[in-house]
Amino acid sequence: MTVAEYLAKELKKRGVKYIFGIPGGPSIPYLEEFKNNGIKFILTSNESAAGIMADVTGRLTGIPGICHSTFGPGATNLSTGVGGAMLDRSPLIALTSEMPRELRNRTVQMNIDHQLLFDPITKATVLIDNENVKAAVSDAFELAKAEYPGPVHIGLPSDQALKNVTDNVPVFVEPVNDTELVIDTELIDLLQYSKRPLLVAGLTASRAGIKEEISDFLEKCPMPVILTPMAKGLLHEQHNCYCGVLFHAASDKLSRVINEADLVIGLGYDPVEYNYESWMPDVPLVHFNTMLTDMPAGAMIIKQVTGTLDAVLSMISPFFEEPPGWDFEIIKECRDSILKLKETPATGFGPLKVLNILQENLSPDTIICVDVGSHIHLFGQFWQTSSPGKLLMTNGWSGMGFSIPASIAAALNMPGTPVVCVMGDGGFLMMCGEIITAKRLNLDIIFIILADRELNLIKLKEEKQGLEAQAVDLYKDKLIGTSSFLGVPVISCDDEVNFREALPSAYSQDGPVILELLIDPSDYKNLVVI
Repeated sequence: MTVAEYLAKELKKRGVKYIFGIPGGPSIPYLEEFKNNGIKFILTSNESAAGIMADVTGRLTGIPGICHSTFGPGATNLSTGVGGAMLDRSPLIALTSEMPRELRNRTVQMNIDHQLLFDPITKATVLIDNENVKAAVSDAFELAKAEYPGPVHIGLPSDQALKNVTDNVPVFVEPVNDTELVIDTELIDLLQYSKRPLLVAGLTASRAGIKEEISDFLEKCPMPVILTPMAKGLLHEQHNCYCGVLFHAASDKLSRVINEADLVIGLGYDPVEYNYESWMPDVPLVHFNTMLTDMPAGAMIIKQVTGTLDAVLSMISPFFEEPPGWDFEIIKECRDSILKLKETPATGFGPLKVLNILQENLSPDTIICVDVGSHIHLFGQFWQTSSPGKLLMTNGWSGMGFSIPASIAAALNMPGTPVVCVMGDGGFLMMCGEIITAKRLNLDIIFIILADRELNLIKLKEEKQGLEAQAVDLYKDKLIGTSSFLGVPVISCDDEVNFREALPSAYSQDGPVILELLIDPSDYKNLVVI
């Protein structure tokens, strides 16, 4: 069996359906074997998008997403998407063509050291050959899925694809992430001391799939719950313990509950989203996570407990001597003070009106992919989700241009589930070439551009510092201004009536459609916390 043959068969055996990227000459033997094994190579317009598509594939399926690039500029483009998987904790394997060994350290066109490039943004990087390919692929899958999940880079030297594999078949062992949590006397003392504990659930808790366990725990030990942005969906927004989302719109209103707490319980809290010291009061912290986490130095009492998150809440619930002594009217007032802002948009056709209309019209199982920019703060706080994984964003990496490739990956991996992509015009301009990818694949995605003609979040930050806005104006008049873009229908709306009228026709389109919404950005100034 050749290296190319083996790699394709192994990917297929492990559940891989798609590989995202742009091929080069050395990729051709691999492409042929991927096709022979029923794996579809999804051609993208930019390798960065391929990395994002692989990231989201890994998030949604649990199977590492696969992306590919050729030498040099292909690899550097790919690295942006791979870095996203590293800091957003998504299992991914990045394949890049490499020079043969005798040319690797020579001056050669397109040649850079891919191992040095990918080392800081992956869990590991390896060069394969016909003698190590079996062990390398097995290790890569195991490592990509192990906590924290993340990317692994595999270099494919251009002279190895057609060589016969000679190494032995490794014994594949599923990664083990179930180290049992240890409940000791120090932890028990902290729990028993607390009268007003605050539960803050994060990205790792969302990935662990413990939504029902959280609900059961709150029945026995009711306490306020705050979520990080990527943990959206772990608790329904109308639950009597729910307060809101850290870091996003109007999150300053959470301080009323935060400042009443005498203990913070971090459940799968990943500081890659938002550091503890950026918001915590000076009270003890109990941090449950799958990995040991770097913590701030200072006066805080910190107890870290690492291991599997399954059943951790049922393990600690007996150690609360009595039900927590919270005044739930305070929690309700906190929750209501945030949610009512959703119903009071600024005058004009702005992002809050768009959000509310979408919430009224989209089915609860819709996957919403949101880009980076001012609008993510509104959707992250106010969008009501039915379960984790229905609001896709990047927060650890926070790279603009995320939402278009993310929505393509969502539509491919979750067929039959409605997918809506929401972005600012800045994010659209970064990744608009992938619209042709959605068209070529005939994916039923509604692309919504919140067109305010500026990089609004940067403008708000400049204004807060008392500076005149600069380097934020994108264009004048309309962004697209025609009835189609790259062959995809475009519907332009400049008020609420137009938008409501346009939605039914957008749903009925066969394939992708773009809604260009000319919005008033005033909502952002009132709600985004900087």
